[in-house]
Amino acid sequence: MLKKFFIICSGADTDILDNCAIGEQNKFAGIGATVFFTAVMAFIACSYALYTVFDNVYAAIGFGFIWGLLIFNLDRFIVSTIKKRNNIIDEILQASPRLILAIIIAIVISKPLELKIFEKEINQVLLEQKNELTLANQNQIAAQFTPNVDALSSEILNLQSQIATKEAEVNALYDIYIAEAEGTAGTNLLGKGPVYQEKRDKHDAALAELQQLKTDNKAKIAATENQIAQLNSNYDTQVATTQPIIDGFDGLMARVNALGELPFLPSLFILLLFLAIETSPIFAKLMSPKGEYDYKLEDAETAVKTWVEQKVSERKVLLKTDQTLNNRIYNDIAEEDELYTYKRNKARELMQLQADAFFKHQKNAL
Repeated sequence: MLKKFFIICSGADTDILDNCAIGEQNKFAGIGATVFFTAVMAFIACSYALYTVFDNVYAAIGFGFIWGLLIFNLDRFIVSTIKKRNNIIDEILQASPRLILAIIIAIVISKPLELKIFEKEINQVLLEQKNELTLANQNQIAAQFTPNVDALSSEILNLQSQIATKEAEVNALYDIYIAEAEGTAGTNLLGKGPVYQEKRDKHDAALAELQQLKTDNKAKIAATENQIAQLNSNYDTQVATTQPIIDGFDGLMARVNALGELPFLPSLFILLLFLAIETSPIFAKLMSPKGEYDYKLEDAETAVKTWVEQKVSERKVLLKTDQTLNNRIYNDIAEEDELYTYKRNKARELMQLQADAFFKHQKNAL
């Protein structure tokens, strides 16, 4: 039963192959098994590839099954259309388009399986790429907020600098009036005289200005810090919003590109393996000698070809004979006076009818 199924997979004529030797049947069963298992590998490869795209098991299996059937049909067509001929050059020319198609199928099948085989290595490459994308994304978003934050921070420093300058001025005035009271500077008179009071009043006025400046600048600093906090919050929100996009950077195209970052040699070996599997039935037919099945198939095909050519030839002879007879018959009839007279009368009647119709039309027009 299994052998019969694989023979059907090979695309061979089962009616002819049933009358061939066991060895001939085994050869086509092996070719059919290769076609079948290639389709199975295509189903697995396509299902995995589509699962990475849709992230849905049922959709991946459904499309993968259709793809497997397509590959099975193509392989079966490729193998079944290669006929053994008496000239190896003709066989190679016949097989060359099919070899190109088989190579394309092998590449398409092998790539998703490479993605699965090297999944851990690909995940490592994707992790590094995601980290780089995360840093780049943060830098790009920061470039939108950093100038405003820096400007606000400079404004805070300026306000703090104003307070510090005013504090230094107040401290200097304090030292002046204290020195005046001690008699160590100014008038050098010990005690709190008019000059001391003048300097004390100047210090007190400056101190009041300092207190007012601190109050005003602290309010401005608090408002500016709130703006900076809001900008930082917006930055964090935008980073958090865009990060899931980076985290989802593991689709089919990303994995294929990540596979390209890995060493080429392991992928080449897998590709060569599938090339060997996909092209093996074609090379098996090319290299195998002309067998019993090939002779019987050629006999059946040439019998049909001969019968068709015979029918075509007979139709050509029949057509040529019929044309010759018709020419002779019409030549003989053309010389009969009775036929001439009949056609002349009919032509006269037709011309009379035309004349009557033209007269009626002209009359109505007038």
